[in-house]
Amino acid sequence: MRKGQITRTTKETDITVSVDLDGSGRAEVSTGVGFFDHMLDQIARHGMIDLTVKAKGDLHIDDHHTVEDVGIALGQAVRQALGDMKGITRYADVHLPMDETLTRVAVDVSGRPFLVFRTEFQRHKIGTFDTELVREFFQAFAMNAGITLHVETLYGDNAHHVAESCFKGLARALRAAFTIDPRRADEIPSTKGVL
Repeated sequence: MRKGQITRTTKETDITVSVDLDGSGRAEVSTGVGFFDHMLDQIARHGMIDLTVKAKGDLHIDDHHTVEDVGIALGQAVRQALGDMKGITRYADVHLPMDETLTRVAVDVSGRPFLVFRTEFQRHKIGTFDTELVREFFQAFAMNAGITLHVETLYGDNAHHVAESCFKGLARALRAAFTIDPRRADEIPSTKGVL
């Protein structure tokens, strides 16, 4: 069973995240940040990951700590759920269209975290959500999941569509990379023998 659960408590946030990488896309998400909840739901639904996120943060200051710390906890839960990573496909990429927007996401579930994020927003806010927090989430997630992650929006105008294409693209790429390859189900996908 590829499941993980992390609780992270700081002076700024109190977060519990659980994941089932072999789920059905069910999400129970409550962070107090409406747009972010919507994006996390996309990760669950399109990644076929059962995801529970309960977060309380210092939203009276802003959304930054909550979004970043959820990224940290989600990344740690995913890494825990992957275990020794035997049998995973490891590499995956996707082009995700959303109306006028097209985003490319590529992942290597390598144990070597790195983020390349080439996405720009023409607006600073989506409702009350700061668009700069999209990158903050991806950075925190990639570093703590131990994945190499490339996100590039090739074109797009609507900030909501740009952000959502990034999250949906991440979900679809993770779904493919986490899939067990039946031809190598008992092998770690590395010539080194370890990830």
